[in-house]
Amino acid sequence: MLTDIEIAQSAKMKKINEIAQSIGISSDDIEPYGHYKAKLGEGVFEKLKDKEDGKLILVTAVNPTPAGEGKTTISIGLGQAMNKIGKNAVVALREPSLGPVFGIKGGAAGGGYSQVVPMEDINLHFTGDMHAITAANNLMCAMLDNHIQQGNEQNIDQRQILVKRCLDMNDRALRNIVCSLGGRLNGIPREDHFCITVASEVMAILCLADDVFDLKRRLGNILVAYRYDGTPVYCRDIKAEGAMTVLLKDAIKPNLVQTLENTPVIMHGGPFANIAHGCNSVRATKIALKLGDYAITEAGFGSDLGAEKFMDIKCRYANLKPSCVVLVATVRSMKYNGGVPKEELTNENLAALKAGSVNLGAHIDNLKKFGVPVVVALNHFKKDTESEIDFVKRFCAEKGVEVAVAKCFAEGGAGGTDLAEKVVAACEKENDFHFLYDLDMPVYDKIRTIAKEIYGADGCHFPKDTRAAIDGFIKLGADKLPVCIAKTQYSFTDNPKMLGRPEGFKITITAANLSNGAGFLVCQAGNIMTMPGLSKSPAAYNIDIDENGNTVGLF
Repeated sequence: MLTDIEIAQSAKMKKINEIAQSIGISSDDIEPYGHYKAKLGEGVFEKLKDKEDGKLILVTAVNPTPAGEGKTTISIGLGQAMNKIGKNAVVALREPSLGPVFGIKGGAAGGGYSQVVPMEDINLHFTGDMHAITAANNLMCAMLDNHIQQGNEQNIDQRQILVKRCLDMNDRALRNIVCSLGGRLNGIPREDHFCITVASEVMAILCLADDVFDLKRRLGNILVAYRYDGTPVYCRDIKAEGAMTVLLKDAIKPNLVQTLENTPVIMHGGPFANIAHGCNSVRATKIALKLGDYAITEAGFGSDLGAEKFMDIKCRYANLKPSCVVLVATVRSMKYNGGVPKEELTNENLAALKAGSVNLGAHIDNLKKFGVPVVVALNHFKKDTESEIDFVKRFCAEKGVEVAVAKCFAEGGAGGTDLAEKVVAACEKENDFHFLYDLDMPVYDKIRTIAKEIYGADGCHFPKDTRAAIDGFIKLGADKLPVCIAKTQYSFTDNPKMLGRPEGFKITITAANLSNGAGFLVCQAGNIMTMPGLSKSPAAYNIDIDENGNTVGLF
């Protein structure tokens, strides 16, 4: 059996100008990065602005488990399958972060015969977007510290600096540090922190900006610190937004690549869904809607995080309306939620499957609250039995949703044609898309609404410090912003060990931060790590160069 990288390395890729031409983009409107990847130039947006949009399809999933659900694989396979049945589809995905690539999760380019290529490039440096975001973020931090060192004209209180430096790598040693040691010339010593690049506000801003000028405006609105008198200091006050925009002027351009079956893919941005809003860039999604009759995009982790934020944040700001939601589930994930340990998930267990089906049911119920048709994609694994598959089909029928068994990993587009047909049909159904809450709803009610309607909580607990922080942000205008809850992806609760569909619990909001440039209030539920660490046996151990100069061990 071939590994993902072996399959990718044997792919028959088309030159990127051919992929562009297949969706009506001329060679003059792309900026190639080698033969098989390119940036889309600004001319593309101008030429397509009056073209009618296609149908928007969101792919999300149940809560992730150690067995893996394959959301990206299904997204890619669905795009390939759409083209198999004669539909013009373009896929819009996030870019991988080097943290998971060298950690334990893996990349974000799919798997098996549903991959985006060139897989090595995409999972590593790609077109340099992550590095540009890292550099822009850290330039802001450097200019902030330099401002304090050079006289502190803004009277910034170094005890109330809000922005963190970032790095696109898992490095626990950088979570909490002391900087500026070594004497007066090195600045004023203080506690500092790092987050992973994909958790930075600069990443969120890049993915929500309409164009380079909107990008600059949003960067200028970043809340960086407070003065000694308690008034806010924004990025524009330290005159950093212009230089940051220059660093990001190429990174804001979406990237064009292809699947193994030469389906066009626009891959751009990569905020984590357990921390930020978990969607690829607005620009990538909008251009995919112009280029395809169907635009297939995804939102990270479970629907309780990525899909809710896609609807209430991304769609709200970008004026998007999804035509269908594809909910990825597996027999294995349902058995895991039913209490089966990872090492026994390949054994048939109908009792556990039934017990764990409540998790799938909760996700179905949640998605229906947005008024969009739902199709369940049952990602097939070879040890799934007919009895188990039949149970899932009956369960979905009882929940009133279509289900398709998808074999995209093993068969590529051919393994997803049934799913594609059902998605096309769902896109023609009645659609009453709406948000979960209105922006004029009080902040605390927005949080409670998400906790109750999406997580199934009985209420929320706001410790004194958290309430003080939220009240302070309300005074700065956060009462008119959507809420982005940072929470474990493994459970509907703020406890990753509570599986299935828990009842009788409350969500504790442990901290709050204002992403003023991105345009949302971040409320942390439970303990969330914004700078991951490497495991005892990280994936980096297996990644190497062979005697022929080829990459090996990359999945």
